[in-house]
Amino acid sequence: VFYAWGEPLFVLLLVAVAIVNYAAGLILDRWRSYGFLTVCATVAINVVILVFFKYAEFLTQNCNILCALWGLPKIPEIRIHLPLGLSFFLFQAITYSVDVYRRHCLPAQQFTQVLLYISLFPQLVAGPIVRYEEIAERLKRRYTNLERVAGGLERFIIGLAKKVVIADSLGGVVDALFALPAGEIGMLTAWFAALLFALQIFFDFSGYSDMAIGIGKCLGFHFPENFNQPYRSGSMQEFWRRWHMTLSRWFRDYIYIPLGGNRRGPFRTYLNLLGVFALTGFWHGASWNFLAWGMIHGVFLLLERLG
Repeated sequence: VFYAWGEPLFVLLLVAVAIVNYAAGLILDRWRSYGFLTVCATVAINVVILVFFKYAEFLTQNCNILCALWGLPKIPEIRIHLPLGLSFFLFQAITYSVDVYRRHCLPAQQFTQVLLYISLFPQLVAGPIVRYEEIAERLKRRYTNLERVAGGLERFIIGLAKKVVIADSLGGVVDALFALPAGEIGMLTAWFAALLFALQIFFDFSGYSDMAIGIGKCLGFHFPENFNQPYRSGSMQEFWRRWHMTLSRWFRDYIYIPLGGNRRGPFRTYLNLLGVFALTGFWHGASWNFLAWGMIHGVFLLLERLG
């Protein structure tokens, strides 16, 4: 109901994703000989859905730029509405299938458990990214009491204050500063705007995470922490261990380590790092700016390792 309120049509997509991954879990449990093929096909389906809805317009625009350079006819641009929370619930769907394949958790025996896991409304739209094994037992049975509800409401109120009182207030100032003509922005003004934007994005995102964790606690779930005072970090590596921790952990366990991690020599390690942060940048948005942002972080991590 929560998701359908904002996405009356694409709620069917969410249900379809749940059906595909639930079926994959049953196949992985009963026919292990088809395990690798099943998990590859399931992950591919999830990735194709993500690429189609999130990156199709970006890809067609860039293809048309190349077509213009080469004198080729343009292709029709694809304009598609991006469903709410698509990146989050697809990443959780991939987590479910891969973890069942790796035997980190048992597959759900009831479709409603997978559907609830993928559509869990507190963290559906903005995270944190929750692994199935972390809440598998809570999906079957959970309890709550007055103390847990009170603690959850306290965490929710803190998150709401971060978002509404701090982040939204800072957002108005940041928008006004960024809207100034380039000739009117001095060095101090630019640094002040960048500092305020850093605070805005932190309080906005961590506020949403706090609200999700708080609501989850009220309902009997324990969601993982997503932020741990990231601006106190002493290095880029430490920053990514403190900022959007569930996303960093996802890319580490499902992309970086399967690519070989740091086990195949320095060159392969650096290549894996840059690849992961290129994907991290594109995950945040379909734009070359996001790719540049991800690569900047990847290069700084690489330089830290070299140092």
